[in-house]
Amino acid sequence: MTSTLLVVEDEADLREFLCTTLHAHGYEVHAAASCAEARQQFEQSQPDLVLLDLGLPDGDGRELLVEFRQEAGNMPVLVLSARDQEEEKIAALDEGAEDYLTKPFSTGELLARLRVLLRRGQQGRPQEYALGGLFIDVDHHAVTLDGRAVHLTPIEFDLLAALARGEGRVMTHASLMLQVWGKQMQENTHYLRIYMRQLRSKLEADPTQPRYLKTVPGVGYCLAMER
Repeated sequence: MTSTLLVVEDEADLREFLCTTLHAHGYEVHAAASCAEARQQFEQSQPDLVLLDLGLPDGDGRELLVEFRQEAGNMPVLVLSARDQEEEKIAALDEGAEDYLTKPFSTGELLARLRVLLRRGQQGRPQEYALGGLFIDVDHHAVTLDGRAVHLTPIEFDLLAALARGEGRVMTHASLMLQVWGKQMQENTHYLRIYMRQLRSKLEADPTQPRYLKTVPGVGYCLAMER
């Protein structure tokens, strides 16, 4: 099956090179030079993977990254950027990128990373999570604990779903704020503490000794994946 790729790159020469190279290697390729074009192409092409430049003329590619992650949580995003500072890479990975390739890069390395990411994407990520007595059905917005339905507010559910998609990984405060509340609220981490406390009150037998919703001091939270 042919994989569909969306190349979001404002530099015309590089965009043309990427499209030509990827098409020659058997991919169906769509291209965009701005955030606005990327949103339109994303809706129309439903890509299997996005190659995303961060420096775009009408916005920051990281905003697109968050939007794509919210729209298609299973779709890999490979960031292509001239920004080589470690903080930029960490921020992009926190916001949901699967990989980060610094310009300039070789065609061989790009193709190799694409193959790895597409294999992972084809395996898919579960949208149902069972952790002991806790069951989370992301697609149907349903949560049960020991067989009993648990009512969560929309924000509580979004927070729990973000942790579940982390599949046991530590999710940073910044990543969770961005996924659940958006960029405009990213500094207001007190909301995260409040909603985490509410989630624990509904899901933990003893919220002071959580079984599922673990704190990683100074970093963030994770959903313990022990079965």
